[in-house]
Amino acid sequence: MSSTASKTIAVCALLFRVGSAFAVQNQCSATSGASITPVVELYTSEGCSSCPPADQWASSLKGKGVVVQAFHVGYWDYIGWVDRFAAPAYTTRQRSVAARNKLRSIYTPQAVLNGRDLPQWNNWPDRIGQANPAEPARARITLQQLGPDQFEATVTPISAGPAAPAGPWSAYWTVTEHGHNSKVQAGENAGEFLKHDFVVRQYTPAGDYKPAEGNAQAPQKLGFRSIAPTPGHARQVNLVVFEPKTGSTLQALSLQCAS
Repeated sequence: MSSTASKTIAVCALLFRVGSAFAVQNQCSATSGASITPVVELYTSEGCSSCPPADQWASSLKGKGVVVQAFHVGYWDYIGWVDRFAAPAYTTRQRSVAARNKLRSIYTPQAVLNGRDLPQWNNWPDRIGQANPAEPARARITLQQLGPDQFEATVTPISAGPAAPAGPWSAYWTVTEHGHNSKVQAGENAGEFLKHDFVVRQYTPAGDYKPAEGNAQAPQKLGFRSIAPTPGHARQVNLVVFEPKTGSTLQALSLQCAS
């Protein structure tokens, strides 16, 4: 056997071992439950003086079985402080949420619960189940990490019965991170030290889907390539499945894997 062939075999074996090691050491997956997991969207800005209390409220939802996403928007940047976490796509999403809710304008801080405007977010009880009785899920999600920054979900629509068959659905992915902070130097929050959790670092629509003819509950696979993790910040990969016309949550799932 030539030395070149031997080197090729050695490299292939090494790649196989590396791939196998990832599969063994980094198996990370989750499956949604029988009830809808609540989805909270917070539209916030570091340039908005009324937003820090809402940011703190979002942080208080850690560990409470809720998919939380803090979308930072940039339309307050003109005041003098540019929010480094903002993206135009987040403002576009907020406008679509406002249209579904028949709101005249967008604003911060705005909280949205399962697609519906939640103006009294600060009165939302800690006992989430008390305020929002569990609703049966209209989709089942399984989510797994396939490799570094590579994920796959299987979404299976669920019929509520003959009178309510599974209908069209849409989905989107987000990557959220904890533990960010900023020392604000200008604008309405000048001099403040702001802390943020559930910060949306990536937002990726996953498309619109219709029930398969003859099999309305046929599963659909969705792939996702995420941005690389930010060192020192725990992250979650989230998939939200929703009803396209109303934005109502059909099911959602959050996956946090070891980096």
